[in-house]
Amino acid sequence: MTNPLQPLLLSGNQAIARGAYESGVRVATGYPGTPATEIVESASTYGSLEAMWSVNEKVALETALGAAFAGVRSMVSMKHVGLNVAADPLFSASYTGINGGMLVIVGDDPSAHSSQNEQDSRHYARAAKLPMLEPSNSQEAKDFVGIALHLSEKYDTPVMMRLTTRVCHTQSRVTLGSPDPSRNGATGFQPDFDKYVLLPRQAISRHMVIEDRMLHMADLAERLDINQTEFRDTKLGIVTSGMCYAYVREAFPEASVLKLGMTYPLPAELIRDFASKVDRLLVIEELDPFLEEHIRALGIEVEGKSWVPRVGELTPQRILASFAAGVPQPIENGDPEVPGRAPRICPGCQYLGIFSVVSKLNVTVAGDIGCYTLGSFAPWNGIDTVVCMGASIGTALGMEKALKNKGQGRILAVIGDGTLLHSGIPALMDVVYNKGQITILILDNSTTAMTGLQGHPGNGQGLQGRESQGIDIEKLCEAIGIEWIRVANPYDMDETEDILRDALEHPGPAVVISRAPCLLIERKAPVQQAFVTAEACTGCGECMKVGCLAVEKHVLDENWVARINEDLCIGCTLCVQACPEDAIAPRSLTATPNLIELQPS
Repeated sequence: MTNPLQPLLLSGNQAIARGAYESGVRVATGYPGTPATEIVESASTYGSLEAMWSVNEKVALETALGAAFAGVRSMVSMKHVGLNVAADPLFSASYTGINGGMLVIVGDDPSAHSSQNEQDSRHYARAAKLPMLEPSNSQEAKDFVGIALHLSEKYDTPVMMRLTTRVCHTQSRVTLGSPDPSRNGATGFQPDFDKYVLLPRQAISRHMVIEDRMLHMADLAERLDINQTEFRDTKLGIVTSGMCYAYVREAFPEASVLKLGMTYPLPAELIRDFASKVDRLLVIEELDPFLEEHIRALGIEVEGKSWVPRVGELTPQRILASFAAGVPQPIENGDPEVPGRAPRICPGCQYLGIFSVVSKLNVTVAGDIGCYTLGSFAPWNGIDTVVCMGASIGTALGMEKALKNKGQGRILAVIGDGTLLHSGIPALMDVVYNKGQITILILDNSTTAMTGLQGHPGNGQGLQGRESQGIDIEKLCEAIGIEWIRVANPYDMDETEDILRDALEHPGPAVVISRAPCLLIERKAPVQQAFVTAEACTGCGECMKVGCLAVEKHVLDENWVARINEDLCIGCTLCVQACPEDAIAPRSLTATPNLIELQPS
């Protein structure tokens, strides 16, 4: 029988969940977002945790804070841009403090692997006056959860933990521990008007509590064993934290290192002592010069962003190249012999038909965050702006107000079902409130597809097998005050085009809901596939404009014709509809009882 406590290879995200389980966390909340998505998903596998997706990051943080008020340990996780959404309660939680311990985990994404920007979340710790921990591997990710929750309860404060993409996703060896039996149950909520009710008078007194707390935590940082000095050759000393510690050890194996597990507040005397014992002091950190500026403010001579790149993810090779050149080196673009490849929409996805239609409408399109963001690429070029979650509707409204009577036509906002519920509803209300003349295209695929098919209030699919009644988007739009609402079948391009053109002519706000489930929810075998009659194909390229990966170019008699990749085709018929020469037709496959047609009825 396998020993349940034997070391395992865990990603940083999995290790965080394990640390929460061992430390007695009872409520774990979050909103899916790379690189931190798997934290709550992994936490849901431990039956002792109440793990849940929230409608957005603000609600997730407020839910975790409520659990901490009630006396249990709680954890909330999100990606860096999600922390922007949660900033309002984050700052106030610093004032209220907690009862049970509370951990706020944020996953930063250097190089923006799956994000609309790069952002250094350490600034939030300083601005909100909250302690910040940074693990450098999976073992530390697990262990730091317990340390953070202990500090949270000792100092009556939420504690932040910053991960980066490499810590989140890299697997390393983790020694497991047993759950803490002392953490069972809740102490219960104890009303405290001056602590939990943030009226102006209380806020002033609580601010004084925060300032005193930070002084005590700065003193603690000097003795905290997760801040470690490693003396080797003292000609070069490097201050670093997080995954950059691993990069430093590989790039400069002989250098002395001050590894900071707590990056706010900083241990000023420990840094001074380390600096005094090395000939040359460097700071190696990803993104902003957060540590460097703090060290320089101590009056210590230090090098950093004069040669360490500010932009993009670091690697040992990039660090060494920058060090040798004395100036920041650009991001490596991979192997030059491997051709670049842009992300693409899945074959047969409803978005192929939608953006094929949108590209014909000659309208300005405000886009949003989701798989459909890929509609901004060729061959559709169907999205003109992308800002952040839920921004499409408000952006479209602002453009409409600015361009009214300018002859630029109607503005179209494109948003997904999950994104609408995350942060699009207030903007939709604003359209009605301010008599906006825009069209809102809601792409309902019944899941949060881009981050891994997570549930949301629209489909009622929760974590740990829980289901609830899903939100009826049509009724929601009606309740807000939208009078013109239509549902389109995205696999019928003519119908969809007619509905969208009618919506764009409507004198008031109009909503079109394109509804078809994501093909990845339940991959079904097609009952038909497209077939090209090569002799009838003229190579006009209209089928290629659908953008489906299953439609390929094939050279025949020195001319190209379309060809269908049968390994990718799911029988959606979008290319059939696009062909003006009737050279593409659906071909039935051998029917079996298990084959279910993908195309919605």
